[in-house]
Amino acid sequence: MKAMTNDELQAAARNHLWMHFTRLSSYAHHDVPVIVRGEGAYVYDQSGRRYLDGLSGLFTVQIGHGRTELAEAAAAQASELAYFPLWSYAHPRGIELADRLASLAPGNLNRVFFTTGGSEAVESAWKLARQYFKTIGQPQRWKVVSRDIAYHGTTMGALSITGVPDLKSVFEPLVPGAVKVPNTNFYRAPEHGDDETEFGVWAADEIERAILREGPDTVAAVFLEPVQNSGGCFTPPPGYFPRVREICDRYGVLLVSDEVICAFGRLGHYFAGERYGYVPDMITTAKGLTSGYSPLGALIVGDHLVEPFLTGERTFLHGITFAGHPVSSAVALANLDVFEREDILGHVRASEGAFRAELEALRDLPIVGDVRGAGYFYGIELVKDKRTKQTFDDDESERLLRGFLSPRLFEAGLVCRADDRGDPVIQLAPPLVCGEEQFAEISHVLRTVLEEAWKQL
Repeated sequence: MKAMTNDELQAAARNHLWMHFTRLSSYAHHDVPVIVRGEGAYVYDQSGRRYLDGLSGLFTVQIGHGRTELAEAAAAQASELAYFPLWSYAHPRGIELADRLASLAPGNLNRVFFTTGGSEAVESAWKLARQYFKTIGQPQRWKVVSRDIAYHGTTMGALSITGVPDLKSVFEPLVPGAVKVPNTNFYRAPEHGDDETEFGVWAADEIERAILREGPDTVAAVFLEPVQNSGGCFTPPPGYFPRVREICDRYGVLLVSDEVICAFGRLGHYFAGERYGYVPDMITTAKGLTSGYSPLGALIVGDHLVEPFLTGERTFLHGITFAGHPVSSAVALANLDVFEREDILGHVRASEGAFRAELEALRDLPIVGDVRGAGYFYGIELVKDKRTKQTFDDDESERLLRGFLSPRLFEAGLVCRADDRGDPVIQLAPPLVCGEEQFAEISHVLRTVLEEAWKQL
């Protein structure tokens, strides 16, 4: 097929491509950004202009763009065995990857159920929790607890677990049984003063209160991100996750750690429990597993959850055609090789302080209310008044984020997210290979554009 010209690409994009979570009307009179190449921490558009990828594509490209070793692993596997399902069969790369993930996962999480992405991993976790409890004689356990504003995916089950009302209303009625509790946004918790530990106890105990309200014998699982994405990188207060683990154990509820974003180095570890001191019953993951070079997700579960399915005629009645795809599995193995060879996790832990310092320096701007996050995963909350923490109303937020910041940051050469799922924030999650040069570049662009935004206001 002959390559399209730039004009042909624009026309075809407007007429035939349905971009995800995108206002198509935005491009009625403007070009669609077309990214054609990536190298390291940077991507390039069809005109050759360079942008710092401050969001790792979509919290995904951990080891940076243009890594030929991953492309070569994909090509070699496609030449050998391009596809075969994991439905009553197996293939070497799927087995090898499952074994490797089991060796990296905490505690007794030794069984891997592959998917093609994060939403499917979350969906699979809820389905497994339901069937598991039916299998062990507790069929009344089917509800799940998750947090306000938290995003867990777009499939109907994962969307039900999601706590962002604007993403859900047009698809209602959703799957029943999804219960919401407060998140860990300490910046918006004035009743707890400066005591973050006290706030963490309160937030964890809200999970217990929800379980008791619903009836402990009806709740199957609690779904939590280690650092909550939506709302702008809410970190767990000290002791929060160990207390949640105690609560789940007390009532026989499964703890699901949704690490679709946080796993594979985003927080400086393969999995977040190592940073925050807990072992979940299940981990959902995707994105960084392959650094985005091929689609793949996984649900990693404890031995106790697979045990009822190891004898007799029981089968987990769930499957996905492309789950554990041989090419994607080969790419994931090559990706993990890079992590080990280049000590990606050590680099993140050694460099996150410098990244945070660059972002913390922006607190002198009148529009910056809070800087929060961990590892290479940060949110900057924007406010009208720093003293009172007054936020923007819906109309102001629309004009600030979509009318100014999103296009202006991109024009300035920085790919990031200006988001209003909660209060207005700018989110940053650069590739894990970034260093002080990229941190300074991110800070410079943010300072310039946020100063412009304040003058506009």
